[in-house]
Amino acid sequence: MSVWFITGISRGLGRALTKAALGRGHTVVGTTRSGTVDLDAPRDRLHVLPFDLAHLDEVGAVIDRACAVTGGLDVAVNNAGYGLLGAIEEASAEQVRHLFDVDLFGPLRVIQAALPHLRSQGRGHLVNVSSIAALDPLAGSGLYAAAKSALSALSESLYEELSPLGIKVTVVEPGSFRTDFLSTKWIRFTTTHVGDYAAAVRPVPEHFADHAGRQVGDPDRAATVIIDAVESDTPPLHLVLGADALRRCRGRLQRLSADLDAWENRSTATSFVPGSR
Repeated sequence: MSVWFITGISRGLGRALTKAALGRGHTVVGTTRSGTVDLDAPRDRLHVLPFDLAHLDEVGAVIDRACAVTGGLDVAVNNAGYGLLGAIEEASAEQVRHLFDVDLFGPLRVIQAALPHLRSQGRGHLVNVSSIAALDPLAGSGLYAAAKSALSALSESLYEELSPLGIKVTVVEPGSFRTDFLSTKWIRFTTTHVGDYAAAVRPVPEHFADHAGRQVGDPDRAATVIIDAVESDTPPLHLVLGADALRRCRGRLQRLSADLDAWENRSTATSFVPGSR
């Protein structure tokens, strides 16, 4: 059985993933901001540590403590995060900085702190929970999508860097799942509002509010698929979860392919002409 380190286990996908990992016989070291979680589990297989991803200087100590408690680390899951809605122009510098601290720089520090432990044993698995927004950004979610896109890109480079070392990498890009992520507790809004963006941006929070609690995705089933992927001999680099996410991803690929085809002649006409230099 493996030791899993999972951030943000108090709710949503993190909670579902913790329950599923425990159900498979794994040991979980999970983090919450309070250091507590309402889960019925053997005390020797569930350890909860207080941790706020925005406190970047605490990451190393949390990972070291997790390894000390369990004697090692096999799987590190960057799950914790939150959303920011609004037009890009409307966000304050403070809002952008905090969003990136939690959704990108915090996970990055977790990765950097976990890797020495994984490298020393020549095996392990990094799981970064991104979002379908990384692959298909929408109006009103550009900054959240930017942070998650960076996490997905980071995961792709990590895959290339760590594969020769025996360490696996999977980036999870879920669609809409029935958690409280769409509640006002976990979705924040830009501090200013520019009227010119009303038509493109204002319907976004209304859409999310209408769908909160009615998402078709089951987080428990998503957690099962994630664990299946980690336990697989051939885990995917990209794990897109949900029929809606697959549909959006394929639509994005079609639009990208159309742009490539439409501008192929111009794109390939940018090399030096033979003999010109």
